[in-house]
Amino acid sequence: MKFTDEAYIHVEGGAGGKGCVSFRREKFIPLGGPSGGDGGDGGSVYLVATPALNTLVDFRYQRIFHAERGQGGMGSDCTGKSGDDLFIPVPVGTVVRDADTDEVIGDLVAPEQKLRVAQGGFHGLGNARFKSSTNRAPRQFTPGTPGEVRNLRLELKLLADVGLLGLPNAGKSTLIRAVSAARPKVANYPFTTLHPHLGVVSIEPHRSFVIADIPGVIEGAAEGAGLGLQFLRHLARTHLLLHVVDAAPLNPEDDPVQAVRTIEKELKKFSPELAARERWLVLNKMDMLPAEEREKRAKDIVKRLKWRAPVYAVSAINGAGCRELMLAIMEHIEKQLLEASSE
Repeated sequence: MKFTDEAYIHVEGGAGGKGCVSFRREKFIPLGGPSGGDGGDGGSVYLVATPALNTLVDFRYQRIFHAERGQGGMGSDCTGKSGDDLFIPVPVGTVVRDADTDEVIGDLVAPEQKLRVAQGGFHGLGNARFKSSTNRAPRQFTPGTPGEVRNLRLELKLLADVGLLGLPNAGKSTLIRAVSAARPKVANYPFTTLHPHLGVVSIEPHRSFVIADIPGVIEGAAEGAGLGLQFLRHLARTHLLLHVVDAAPLNPEDDPVQAVRTIEKELKKFSPELAARERWLVLNKMDMLPAEEREKRAKDIVKRLKWRAPVYAVSAINGAGCRELMLAIMEHIEKQLLEASSE
C-alpha cells in the first residue's frame, strides 16, 4: 500500500432546511392560524481519529465530502428532519489545517478523538414563528443558512517516542529491524528507505516504546533534494532523536563527522525547534572495524564533534550494543514522563 502523509480535501456542512408557510384549514376551526413548521438543521462534518488507519492514501480517491442537508418544514407545525452528521475517519496523529489560511484547526492525537471541521447550516423558521396580535396571518419565513465550506490540508505526523535520523545507508532500517518487529527493506548495497516505518520496542511486559525510521536526509534536502526532508515532520512528536552514523564507511573519503554535520545543517534549515531537540549519537557498523580500533574510532569522532550528549557504539547487523541502547532509551522516556506528570 502506498504511504501518503499529506492530503487535500473539500468539506461542506449540510444546508439548513427552509421554513414552511402553512395555515390550518379544519372544518370546525374557521380562524385557523399559521402552522408552518421550522426546517431541520444541516449535518456537520467531523474528522475522527481511527487507530486502524496509518496513511492518508484513501483521500487520493475521494476528496469532496458533503454532510446531509436539513429537511424543509411542513404544515401542522411539523419540523423538518435534521441532516445526519458526516464522520470521516483519519489516522491518529493527523494535523488539520485550513488550506486557504494555513491556520491549524486541530490535532487528532488520541483514538476516537473528534474534530468538527464544517458546521451544518441553521434551520429556517416557519410562518408560525411570526404570528402576533397584530400579524395573525404571517406569510414570512426564513430559508435555512448554508453549511460551512472549507478546504483542508491533512498532515500525518507519526506518533513515535524515538526517531531515527541519518544519511542514507547509515543503517537505520537495519537498526529498527534489530530492535523491533518492523521489517523495512535492507540490503548489502546502498539505497534509501522510501517511506517511514514504525516499530514497537518491547523491553519487558508493560515497558515498551515506539521507534520511527524515516527516509535518509541528504545534503541539499532543504532545497528539495532527496526524500527525507518531506518526512521530517514525523519526528516532531518524538521525545528523543537517535542520530545514526556509519562509523566505518566503505569509502575512506566519507567522514562520519561530516555526515553528522550535514544532517545538523539540514535539520536547522527545516526546523530550529527540531534541531534543538535532545539527540543521541549512535555509531553504527562497528563490526566493520578491527576490535582494537573500535574504541579509538569512537573517541576520535566524539572529540572532533565536541559531542556532549550520550554516545552508543552498536552493530545493528548482529545486534551488538542494541540491547543496552534500548534499555537506556526506555529509562530516559520513563524519566521524562515522570517529570511531566509531577509538574
